[in-house]
Amino acid sequence: MFQLKRISGEAIPAALEKATRYRLLNEPIPAESICLDVLELEPDNQEALVTLFLSLTDQIDHHLSERVRRAKEVLGRMEDEYSRLYFEGILYERQGKLHLRRGGPGSGHIAYDFLRHAMELYDRAEKLSPSDNDDAVLRWNTCARIIMHYAELEPEPISPVRPVLLE
Repeated sequence: MFQLKRISGEAIPAALEKATRYRLLNEPIPAESICLDVLELEPDNQEALVTLFLSLTDQIDHHLSERVRRAKEVLGRMEDEYSRLYFEGILYERQGKLHLRRGGPGSGHIAYDFLRHAMELYDRAEKLSPSDNDDAVLRWNTCARIIMHYAELEPEPISPVRPVLLE
């Protein structure tokens, strides 16, 4: 329908600053668009990939499965294992918070499972992080505090399996 215009290579640093600013202003759609423009010129630009990933996860309240699918595609393009683990943790954390906000039958168990999975990913990322980077620890603590704060966040009870007797 439209032929998208290309940005210049010299504009990339300023464009990425704008994308970050749009995210901070709770405007993830323009941030996503800017990142896509940058990635057209530099497909492996890690800053653009991180900002795109965060912009997509900022939008998981709308079109959950499509945003999660696209965010996972972006994860696969991140160069280092620490980033892939850390940001996958963010993806699970945000899904857990979404289920907590939405509520409904079983949502506490679902949110708990997502948050615990995020914590496992943060644990793995922490082992790979530089000594001056405690981001994974900070996120792990956030998930732990959320779980401790909301009584409905608990694992689903395991029901004993009873064989069915046929007569």
